[in-house]
Amino acid sequence: MPPFYLLADPDQIAARARIIGKALPIEVSTAASATNSFERALPIVALSQSVVERPGKPDTGNAPAIIEAIDRAVADTKAGVAAALVTNPIAKKTLYDAGFRYPGHTEYLGHLAEEMTGEPATPIMMIAGPELRTVPVTIHIPLSEVPRQLTTAMILTAARITARDLTRRFGIEHPRLAIAGLNPHAGEGGSMGKEDAEIVAPAVEALRREGIDAIGPLPADTMFHAAARKKYDVALCMYHDQALIPAKTLGFDDAVNVTLGLPFIRTSPDHGTAFDIAGRGVARPDSLIAALKLARFMADRQAGQP
Repeated sequence: MPPFYLLADPDQIAARARIIGKALPIEVSTAASATNSFERALPIVALSQSVVERPGKPDTGNAPAIIEAIDRAVADTKAGVAAALVTNPIAKKTLYDAGFRYPGHTEYLGHLAEEMTGEPATPIMMIAGPELRTVPVTIHIPLSEVPRQLTTAMILTAARITARDLTRRFGIEHPRLAIAGLNPHAGEGGSMGKEDAEIVAPAVEALRREGIDAIGPLPADTMFHAAARKKYDVALCMYHDQALIPAKTLGFDDAVNVTLGLPFIRTSPDHGTAFDIAGRGVARPDSLIAALKLARFMADRQAGQP
C-alpha cells in the first residue's frame, strides 16, 4: 500500500472507528511530515472545519469541510507535497443544498485546475479496471439528450486527452483507442440512425490523420468480450451507461474512477456514498485500495519511474 494521509476532522474519524468497533491508531500531522507515521498510525491532516458524525445521515453543515478537503488536497498536489489526489465519494445533494454550484466533484476539480494553471481544463472520466478501461464522451445527461448533444468535436477532445494521458501517466507509448458507435450495430449503414456515419466516423478518421491509433465506430454489443478487448487499450463510449456497464460488470469491486485532462493526478473509488450501510463496518475497501495503488502507479509513470 502506498503511503497516504487523510484530510479530515480527526475527531470524526475517531468517532467512526469507535462506532464500528475498530482500534484505529491516529496521528494528527502536517502534510509535509504525514507519511513519516504511516507505518504505525493513520496520518490525518486536520481540517479547520469540524464534521458532524451521523453515519448514513447527510448534513449540509458538513459541506464547508468537504469543500475545504478538496481545496487543500489540490493545493497539496500543486505544492508538490502530495504526488496525487485520491477522493472519496461525496453526496452531491448535500453540497447543492448548501449552495454548491458545480454539477459534481469532477467539474469542481476542473475549476480548481483552471485556477491553478490559468488555462481551461477539460476533465475526462475514465473507469479503469484490471480487464477494461472505458471513457464516456457524454456523461450525466438523459439518454434522450445524447444524440442532440454529441458532436465530432467532443469525441475528438475526449480521444486526444485520453491518448495523451495513457502515454504520460500509464506508460502506454502508442495507445489503441476503440470508438463505440452510438446506435445498435453502429447504425447498420444508416438504417438505424445517421449519427455514427455523420458524427462518430468523421472523428475516427480525424484521429487517424493525427497519428492516433483509433478504430470504429464499433458495434457496442460486440466490443467488450475477451477477444475484442485484446485489440485496444481503452474504449471510448458515446454515453454513460455504454461505458460504465461493461466496466463495472468486469471489475465492480476493483475498478477505479480516473479523471484525465487535469494538471494533477486524481483517482477515486468507483462507487457512491452507500449511506444504507454507513456506520455498520461492512463496506468493502477494494475499490479505494485500487484507487490508491493506481494513483501511485500513475505518479511513478509520470515521473519516469519504471
